[in-house]
Amino acid sequence: MITMQNVFKTYPAKHGRRRILSGVSYEFRPGVNVGILGRNGAGKSTMLRLIGGSEAPDSGKITRTSKISWPLGFSGGFNMKISGRQNLRFICRLYNEDYKRVCAFVEDFSELGEYMDMPVTTYSSGMKAKLTFGISMAFQFDYYLIDELTGVGDAVFRKKSQAYFDERRKSATLLVVSHNMGTIKTYCDKMLVLHDGNLLDFSSNEEAEKFYNETCCGIKK
Repeated sequence: MITMQNVFKTYPAKHGRRRILSGVSYEFRPGVNVGILGRNGAGKSTMLRLIGGSEAPDSGKITRTSKISWPLGFSGGFNMKISGRQNLRFICRLYNEDYKRVCAFVEDFSELGEYMDMPVTTYSSGMKAKLTFGISMAFQFDYYLIDELTGVGDAVFRKKSQAYFDERRKSATLLVVSHNMGTIKTYCDKMLVLHDGNLLDFSSNEEAEKFYNETCCGIKK
């Protein structure tokens, strides 16, 4: 279970502080895949970082009683000066996972070859994404945090990634943030909208979609 209680978050801005979240409260229940829609800059990625614990709220409380992933597609936690393998060893220590098992899986899955022993700073964005996704699939989480899920690598790698991801979905809950309606519809049971610092809940996904299109995107039908 993940519970947000009256969470506020702001960032310094040129004139004062920019409001990201304004007293957000919500309970993410296991087994209900939730998609959070929002325009670019609405605070979706910040919200995932707060949920995952890599950032702290200004006030309010976030309670976690489950094992939660880092945001898939996010490589900000890597030490860029050391190798992918060394980063992997550090992550295994943090999560108390078997390094040999995880390393063997990631080496095979990521297809990085000799780059596993090279500094992450030498990686392309696609290579970093492969490493991040490979590590994520090597761990079994109760909740997967997904930030703008996109395809990584060539068609063969994307097909393999999708197969592993679909397998994980059978036993885990997804929290997906995106501005792409198609992504949300594909992976989620319920839609929420992050707008003007508020996390808006609706009686149906159709209402959420209508509000997002008309209010956030200015699309009238």
